[in-house]
Formats: sequence, structure tokens, C-alpha cells
Amino acid sequence: MRIAVAGGTGQAGAAAVAAARERGHEVVVLARSAGVDLVRGTGVAAALEGVEVVVDASGVQGKDDPTAFHEAVTRSLTTEGQRAGVRHVVVLSIVGCDRVHGFALYAGKVAQERATARGGIPFTIARATQFHEFSRQVFGFAKAGPVHFAPSGRLQPVAVREVGARLVDLAEAAPVGGRAADFAGPREESLRTMVRAYAKAAGERGVVLPLRVPGGLGRAQRDGSLLPGPDAVRGAQTFSEWIAALPAKA
Repeated sequence: MRIAVAGGTGQAGAAAVAAARERGHEVVVLARSAGVDLVRGTGVAAALEGVEVVVDASGVQGKDDPTAFHEAVTRSLTTEGQRAGVRHVVVLSIVGCDRVHGFALYAGKVAQERATARGGIPFTIARATQFHEFSRQVFGFAKAGPVHFAPSGRLQPVAVREVGARLVDLAEAAPVGGRAADFAGPREESLRTMVRAYAKAAGERGVVLPLRVPGGLGRAQRDGSLLPGPDAVRGAQTFSEWIAALPAKA
């Protein structure tokens, strides 16, 4: 099968590309580095020729507005996808994105889901929880000088490699016409513990202090709104196993 992966150079997109190729599918990477601008629509028509399924793992970059970004990308994919005869669009979204208010990234994912639903191509929404790598990202951006902050929160992190495989599973199946079951890691974790565990495993020497994040995102992290539903499909790798597999810092 010929599968196009939007955002195929990002974390989840690259994992989907690898999984699809391992299974013998022909993969087209939709990314600026491949000459495809999904926001402007440049190169999309040619890239989608002969494509049967599109996996949309695109992610907003820099200071772009997430809602405007995802609506533009979805418009490009569905408009040109219909012309090319694409029969299925699989969209990677975030568990609980519709339960968080006042956070632009999550609002963008909700907008992406809605735009896909009205895009005219049979679709599947694939919501996943945060990746194990989220601990590294939080450690990197939640800081002030040498001090790093570990926010409180309840998450059920998942291996990005398994998310990629999940996206290909859904691409190989018939369109759901809505949301597939949530996809999450095997167990709930504390975000604060995750950040501290990453810092220790990576050999980081900065001070790590607790932080209570204000606003809708902070509330959602603390009250369990970002946890998967009871019918969620669960991955295999635990956060502890991911930490143990990190390369030692030179």
C-alpha cells in the first residue's frame, strides 16, 4: 500500500514511517524537507498521486497558531487527497485535548479533528497520550537559569515507537469514521517523578524544583483529564524501561 505521512520527519511521524516501511508499504514523506509545504499546499498534489492512505502526524512549529496551522494542513490534505483518490485519513491527536481549555496546542488538535471530519474523506482519529520523551521536553523548557521545574500531573506516557505502529495499524484497517480507542502507555505516572527521573538518568546537575502549573492545562494534568478512557489500547514499554534504555551521558 502507498501511504503518505504528513510530518514524517517528526517524532511520531518518523516512527510511523519506519513501521510502515518495515511492513513493506511504500511511504511518501510529506514535509518541507521533502519539498512539500502542507500549510501553503505547495507540492501536495504531486506527492499524493497514487496514495491510498494519509497519516497526519503533523505538528505545529515555532510561533505558528496551532488552530490556523492544523486547519490549513487538513485543508491541503483533504482537498488534494480527494482529487488523488485517497480513501482514508488517519489523524494523530491527543488524549483529553477536548477537556483542556485555554491552551492553544490542544485547541489546535480539536480544530484538526473537526476539520478532518468535514474534509470529505473517510477518517480515523487516533488519540494518544504524551510520549515518554515528554519528560525530556519539560525538563528542557520549564526552567529559569540553572533551575528546572517539575510540574505536578497525572499522565500515562507511551513509547513513540509504539504510537507509530498504532498509526500504521489503523492505516491498514477500515476507517472508523470517528475516534478509535485511546492509545496509552501501560500505567499511570507522575509527571513530577518523570521529570526528576529523566534528569537523574541523563546526568543533569541542575536543581529540580516542584511546580504547580496554573490555568486549564495545569488543572487537566492534575485532575486526570489527560488520562485514557477505560477502553484504551495500551502499549508495552513502561516509562521506567524507557529511562533504563537512555544512553549514558558522556
